[in-house]
Amino acid sequence: MTHPDLGSLRVDGATLHYEVRGQGPLLLLVPGGTGGAAAFDGIADGLAAEYTVATYDPRGMSRSPLDDPEAGQHVAQHADDALRLVDLLSPGEPARVFGTSSGAIAALHLLTARPDRLARVVAHEPPVVEVLPDAPAHRVFLARVQETLDARGLMPAMAEFAAGLRKEGGPAGPRAAEAGLPPQAAARAGRTMAGLPYFLGRIVPAFMSYVPDVERLETLSDRLVLACGQDSRGELPYRPAAFLAERLGTELLHFPGGHIGLTTHPAGFGEAVRKAFLRSA
Repeated sequence: MTHPDLGSLRVDGATLHYEVRGQGPLLLLVPGGTGGAAAFDGIADGLAAEYTVATYDPRGMSRSPLDDPEAGQHVAQHADDALRLVDLLSPGEPARVFGTSSGAIAALHLLTARPDRLARVVAHEPPVVEVLPDAPAHRVFLARVQETLDARGLMPAMAEFAAGLRKEGGPAGPRAAEAGLPPQAAARAGRTMAGLPYFLGRIVPAFMSYVPDVERLETLSDRLVLACGQDSRGELPYRPAAFLAERLGTELLHFPGGHIGLTTHPAGFGEAVRKAFLRSA
């Protein structure tokens, strides 16, 4: 693995840790969950053969501390963080942005807010459940997760959260998908656990209640590629991307693995990301 160049960027209310590899047009990779920059270790080197690849820890995660550890989180602010990195690393031309899960939600917002700074966005399973016809049921589910977190603690809440995401009849445990993780990804599990209280307590409620500007996305659909995991059909994170692709009249791409295919199938996933930008260029 190539050793990236490391940097830090002051933004409103936080300091972002970022990493840069390669040369060429900027490709900013926006992580979801608690993964941070390290989530892209399996694909960044391959993409750096064609792009300047930037990865980072979102505010409040890992090496990107908040000035106020109790500060509320907002999709627009996370999208603005991504914009600041784009402005820093690609001041003269629009960037390409890939986001997965909650990172894909930030990428969608950035596209609607500042399309002039983006050449293309690939959004992998953004869980924007508010676009779905059964959104009220998902609000109840998310409220139940937060009630469980408050009353019973982190792991029961994670179990509740995982149960609501999986398809009916799927694996019962929140960590079931980790069985086949590559060694490098398995070694990150401890660091991932440290970010779970922040993720479940503040990122999940803020991001999964976010309502994207679908009409605005329709006008920008030529710059947006929506993708899902080929093993994710029937799971909650799959459905909003599929719904949006149908609404926008665009093709829904399928990447290797499921919602965490980036981690479980890094080689194939990285190639799918590369092809997604080539086919929509």
